Amino acid sequence: MRNVKTVGLVGGGVIGGGWAARALANGLDVVAYDPADGAEEILRGKVANAWPALEQVGLAPGADQGRLTMAGSIGALAEAADFIQESAPERLDLKTRIHTEIDAAAAADVIVASSTSGLLPSDFQADCSHPERVIVGHPFNPVYLLPLVELVGGRKSSQQSIDAASKFYASIGMYPLHVRNEIDGFLSDRLQEALWRENLHLVNDGVATTKELDDAIVYGPGLRWAFMGVNRTFALAGGDEGMRHMLRQFGPALKLPWTKLEAPELTDDLIEKMVEGTEQQIQGTGIAELERLRDQCLIAIMTALGDFNEGAGKLLKEQRERLGQAE
Repeated sequence: MRNVKTVGLVGGGVIGGGWAARALANGLDVVAYDPADGAEEILRGKVANAWPALEQVGLAPGADQGRLTMAGSIGALAEAADFIQESAPERLDLKTRIHTEIDAAAAADVIVASSTSGLLPSDFQADCSHPERVIVGHPFNPVYLLPLVELVGGRKSSQQSIDAASKFYASIGMYPLHVRNEIDGFLSDRLQEALWRENLHLVNDGVATTKELDDAIVYGPGLRWAFMGVNRTFALAGGDEGMRHMLRQFGPALKLPWTKLEAPELTDDLIEKMVEGTEQQIQGTGIAELERLRDQCLIAIMTALGDFNEGAGKLLKEQRERLGQAE
């Protein structure tokens, strides 16, 4: 893999802005392209809003918001970048066209990753001359704080490209997780989707409000999931015998009709319930303010977990140590 000094970003929305902030905070140059009106102002605003959180996390030498520049075309961006991250809207035709344009202009050893949350790389790499370097690098919002990035290769992607991308992502403080099978929705979104569908059912059936359901996660399993995940948490439920005893004791409950795996019909009534419930939860608070609050909470959780070398906290602690900013 070439030494990455300049990251190219196609798309400057929420995810593209998150990538820009993370790359800049790690002392890299960023060149971005987005054809939307006012795209540069929006992108710079997203980076500026994220910067206070990144200063708390720790900035690499040379980190500077001024190292962000805008390209006039996808081709110009592709020629200038050492690693390219595409974060365009979730439309297969659009992503296929963008990747074909990138492929025509980028040097053959430049990795091209897509931030898609569900489209398959085999589909949008189809028209590329160098499909072996086209992969998925699916992040989680906010990209500049959450370390997980799912790496998915298509039928023509090379293991070398997966390895190179993994090395790059790790160098900017991320946790690259190789999804070894090309599957719709990848891993994390499939897990989130199951919870989300059950959430919708419970609201739709009048069992609970959106706040009650959020509280059921925030004050309980969510705190465990932050560093133990689902499987380790359930293994602990089995006591000294671990998962085996847990499955023996609680396995029969899987036959009970506790959950509904199929999503409910997204009726106007259900949409209104979801909207009204969440609006009541966030009333009087702007989105930017909520984002900053979320950032502070995430930093506090990850900092605390770092004391125990667990989960995302362990990564944050290691990143701060690499930057010579360990507490």
